[in-house]
Amino acid sequence: MIMKQKQRPVIKVENVTIGYGNNIVLNNINFEVKQGEIFAIMGGSGCGKTTLLKNIIGLYKPFSGDIKIYGKSMLKASKHEQQLLLQQFGVTYQEGALFGAMTLAENVALPLEEFTDYSQEKIAKIVNEKLKIVDLEGFNDYMPSELSGGMKKRAGVARALALEPKLLFFDEPSAGLDPITSADFDSLIMNLRDKLDTTIVIVTHELDSIFTVSDRVIMLDQRTKGIIAEGDVHKLKQECHNEWVQEFLSRKGLKV
Repeated sequence: MIMKQKQRPVIKVENVTIGYGNNIVLNNINFEVKQGEIFAIMGGSGCGKTTLLKNIIGLYKPFSGDIKIYGKSMLKASKHEQQLLLQQFGVTYQEGALFGAMTLAENVALPLEEFTDYSQEKIAKIVNEKLKIVDLEGFNDYMPSELSGGMKKRAGVARALALEPKLLFFDEPSAGLDPITSADFDSLIMNLRDKLDTTIVIVTHELDSIFTVSDRVIMLDQRTKGIIAEGDVHKLKQECHNEWVQEFLSRKGLKV
């Protein structure tokens, strides 16, 4: 994949240790996410992918280290500064995380009603624009229960786009999708980056998606509690000296 010329780091993870209680999941890790790239966090089950994502977006607090967004520390920022940073995020979850008692339009409108003083007319216009971006134009009045799994995920993306975020986070975007729907979702992710100039971070273990959409990846390892590979996934598959990484990327003899 040909990458655009990158600018400053959007996300900088510095000497970060994370976990639960007394259990360390990842220890003293460092990496950067650059402007305009699709960056994948991958690894086997239990390696800490989703836990790392939750620390980056502020749901959890690291044991130590720092996480900087556009050069600003998430950990040292005031509540007001954190709120401003969080409004630059768009987050999608595995099942879309839609509110079942609300229509699709109401779900997408929710962030706009919560964080802006826009008129209902303007909110409705933005909702229509976001639904069109994810190929759900005309589904405004549908309830989540009336949508397929792939449509729910797209609806979740539309809601994540409501506040025009500079950063989009996807947690296992292809989980539960059939191959064709998964490929369509991969295309959507790349279009969002290219058309909206958005930086995208994906947590996934789906190799087809990783090889299709990612510009760079890091690979987490449960045993070492760290990053054991970083770079272009195509080069890692051919050149990485870590045998476990080779097995993972080739689907051969994998032991997790």
